[in-house]
Amino acid sequence: MADRPQRVAMAARPAPEGGPTAWAPSGRLLARAAALTAALTAVGALLGLVRDQLLARTFGAGTGTDAFLVAWTVPEFAATLLIEDGMALVLVPAFAAALARRADRTGGPDPVHALVRATLPRTVLVLSTATGLLVFTAPWLVALLAPGLPERQLAVDCTRWTATCLLSFALTGYCSAALRAHGRFLAPAAIYVAYNAGIITAVVVLDPGAWGVRAAAAGVAAGGVLMVLIQAPVLWRQLRAPAAPARPRHGEPGQRRLVLAALAPVIVFAVSRQSQVLVERFLAAPLPAGAISHLNYAQKVAQLPMVLSLMLCTVSFPVVARALAAGDTATARRRAERDLLLAGVIVLVGAATVVAAAPQIVHLLFQRGAFDGADTAATAAVMRVYALGLLGHTLVGALVRCYFSASRPLWYPAAAMLGGIAVTAAAGGAWAGSWGTEGIAAANALGITLTAALLLLGARGQSVPLDARRLAAGLARLTVAAAVATAAGWWCAAGPPLLAVALACAAVPAVFTATACALRAPVVPSLIRSAHPFRRLTKARS
Repeated sequence: MADRPQRVAMAARPAPEGGPTAWAPSGRLLARAAALTAALTAVGALLGLVRDQLLARTFGAGTGTDAFLVAWTVPEFAATLLIEDGMALVLVPAFAAALARRADRTGGPDPVHALVRATLPRTVLVLSTATGLLVFTAPWLVALLAPGLPERQLAVDCTRWTATCLLSFALTGYCSAALRAHGRFLAPAAIYVAYNAGIITAVVVLDPGAWGVRAAAAGVAAGGVLMVLIQAPVLWRQLRAPAAPARPRHGEPGQRRLVLAALAPVIVFAVSRQSQVLVERFLAAPLPAGAISHLNYAQKVAQLPMVLSLMLCTVSFPVVARALAAGDTATARRRAERDLLLAGVIVLVGAATVVAAAPQIVHLLFQRGAFDGADTAATAAVMRVYALGLLGHTLVGALVRCYFSASRPLWYPAAAMLGGIAVTAAAGGAWAGSWGTEGIAAANALGITLTAALLLLGARGQSVPLDARRLAAGLARLTVAAAVATAAGWWCAAGPPLLAVALACAAVPAVFTATACALRAPVVPSLIRSAHPFRRLTKARS
């Protein structure tokens, strides 16, 4: 596909004190890139819901689905480490720095090509080896992840299919990071559309009677390959495009060493963050059949607002990294603070809606076929508890980009995440016996909220010096507005499920907006003002 329409326009301006040329993308085109990314992410999320509905209808929430979800831990873990956090947090700043040096060189090797030669072959070699090891050690891994699982051999078979995601997700993450650093967002935004399409196709095409849930695992492997295929041609064309020459620069080996040094804390952070899933499934394995499935379905739906809110940070992360590479700290700080508050607005409105109408949402999405009313009640109860930690998840995802945007080795985020995981494990172990899956979800919310608070407290002295006190005050006002909106949405969520969800979706944003304005919460009034020109333009065109 042609990737030209979504490229963010860039304007150069002198950097402070003669540093590399600063990158100043057009605000309008940056907004278009964010809108396009959000739209494709929404399509991918909708396909994810279709995927989960298909799995629920075909396989229910029994022991077979639990076995697949243990194997599903591999792509979930790999997505966080290799696509969403690890690769992006290391390679976007690295490519941003290489592009800044490219703009100032007049001769010598292209810094971007040098970075690709130094990192891509090693990535393929390491992840190919890791894939082979995971296929071989699948029985031991399943026993470690879910010691009380009834369908252990089925989980092993599915794990061997999903193990291929280590390589395909690594290549996906590499392409996504490189393309976003170049200002290209269309292909990276479409990866989960391709991924979920692969899973849905496999479940529909392969005979469930013969394959069982292995069909879904095979779809995971196919979806991983599709994610690479939609990006690789775009990146190839981008890398082959001639670069404008400028001053020669030196120190490429030093830059490669910096990338490797920055990789270790990012890996620890990403592994620690995704360990929440490992802790949850380990604690849920001894619980009654279907517990892992209820946690999975609840988490998938509850986290949709978080995924959409982080699209702002995904688009602006290369902008922040390029600004820091050019020494423009003020631009990076303003962009990061505004995006963090905007992400808070989106996720709090979504969380309020989820808490207000959780049973009706689950009923509409999943209650059919093998997924019965008891599964709906259990999933909805867990989903409401998960929603309490959504703001923490969003803040962690947004703040960590500020920490790693300068491509410097920083261990504080990893330490904060390890502290949050320790709290999650301790609280989950204490609460799972008494409260079951709801206790596990509450431990998740507590641990991630602690991590978010630690990251916010430590942000002032980092590469992007955020005003933590001002941000905390603004987020507190937004949270109060969300609590009021939740009560209003809960009161409105009555009657048939479709009507109840529609009423909640209408009431929550309206009450949130009114309350936020009354509390003088940040961002919301400016969003309302920005809507007026759009309405006038719409009327003029009509």
